[in-house]
Amino acid sequence: MSFSVIIPARYASSRFPGKPLADLNGKPMLQHVYERACESEAVRVVVATDDQRIADVARGFGAEVCMTSSDHPSGTDRLQEVVQTLGYYSDDIVVNVQGDEPMVPPRIINQVAHNLMAMPEAGIATLSEPIETVESLMNPNVVKVVTDTRGMAMYFSRAPMPWPRDAFMQGVTDEIPEGFDWQRHIGLYAYRVKMLNDFVRWSPAPLELTECLEQLRALWNGVGIHVAVADQIPPAGVDTPEDLARIAAIMAQGQGE
Repeated sequence: MSFSVIIPARYASSRFPGKPLADLNGKPMLQHVYERACESEAVRVVVATDDQRIADVARGFGAEVCMTSSDHPSGTDRLQEVVQTLGYYSDDIVVNVQGDEPMVPPRIINQVAHNLMAMPEAGIATLSEPIETVESLMNPNVVKVVTDTRGMAMYFSRAPMPWPRDAFMQGVTDEIPEGFDWQRHIGLYAYRVKMLNDFVRWSPAPLELTECLEQLRALWNGVGIHVAVADQIPPAGVDTPEDLARIAAIMAQGQGE
């Protein structure tokens, strides 16, 4: 079974306007993302954008582009417009690779797609990595995930989850307690198209609004989400010009290509 990659790329950004087109070692950052996606097993890689400047640049380096509305409330809604516009079937699989992840490993694009193929009861597949510090466990910007024995998500939260009651009641707060493998969610998703079509018809769920985590809408509506530890931990993406400089330095040292 094959899969496609869709790369959402927006020009507007409060912290970094025009981010997808920012120069990264001689190429637009978006081109690096596109090239990493093309190194995966995807049979089709599409850039989805609502901005003509991004579309023109993407077509200039050979990418297929799908223009989308600028009014989508979420990235998932944008993905659904793309699969609808391009005529994907309900059982097709697409991987959402963010346009600000220029060092995303092709290996984990393949991993998340193959995991979804292997789990017919899941509508979504995603990845995680171990949490190794109490600071990360307590950080609300680090999203935690707990799974069952099959690797199906039970819940995602910004709160420490599960709560190590005995260790924290004893005042152990400077190191990760023993006895559980805490996991940080990595926001790389593979979707079945049917799930995307259903998702945009659902109202935002109370859990989603409370935690500000879009994937909780799927759980709220009974969608199975498969989670596996990533075969390769992706470097952090680009949110600010300082992040871009950091990634450029890594690539200049030969670690990013």
